[in-house]
Amino acid sequence: MTDPAPRTRRKRMTGKERREQLLDIGRTLFAERGLDGTSVEEIASAAGVSKPVVYEHFGGKEGLYAVVVDREFERLLSLVTDSLNSAVHYRGKLEKAALALLEYIEERPEGFRILVRDSHGGTGTGSYASLLSEIAGEVEHILAQEFDRHGYDDKFAPLYAQSLVGMVALTGQWWLDVRKPHREDVAAHIVNLAWNGLSGLEPRPSLDPRRRRKEMERQEKRAEKAAAKAERAEGKAAAKAEKVHRRALRDFDEIADPSA
Repeated sequence: MTDPAPRTRRKRMTGKERREQLLDIGRTLFAERGLDGTSVEEIASAAGVSKPVVYEHFGGKEGLYAVVVDREFERLLSLVTDSLNSAVHYRGKLEKAALALLEYIEERPEGFRILVRDSHGGTGTGSYASLLSEIAGEVEHILAQEFDRHGYDDKFAPLYAQSLVGMVALTGQWWLDVRKPHREDVAAHIVNLAWNGLSGLEPRPSLDPRRRRKEMERQEKRAEKAAAKAERAEGKAAAKAEKVHRRALRDFDEIADPSA
């Protein structure tokens, strides 16, 4: 008689592995229900542990939530600030920063939902508002340098920085749920408005400089054709008006001198 096959034992998690597991579970539950809507019992049950394990690692759900928020805060801040510093041209900086935010939203929607919901009062500075404030500070520094270079008054750099960051951030919140169009297209249109303004919008914005250059060349050719067409039409209208004028003079001469 042979011995029955030994049971497969589940590998025991290390303290670090358990902590990461609880953070992953906490992020999912907090994104769905918020801090107040999530209980320690639910976290422990989802992790397959007892409540004391959660208290041992984080002191409670508030401690777990604070770590989740701080991690997402630092991750997004690092992505955006790195993108701002990675490009040389100022349009490129804005493009990379907008794309970094959208990539974060697409790849970590749970983390973004937690940040947008804003941190609980007891979690410190890791809130969406403080995150945007820090990003705006980075943008302000860049804009102030550019303003000085062009001889503009850099006291308005904070205003422009808040405007740019607010535009991208609110668009990101909207895109979190709709997810259309693709993130590259969203970033291109955001930069189109920020860079060109409403009066100079590009009909087909793109993050690719070569595509933008080709589109600009097409637009210039269309403008040249339109100008040539308008010039021809103007010439025809002038010729027609001259013809009508001559006919009117001829008719007037006939009336004035019937014997002619």
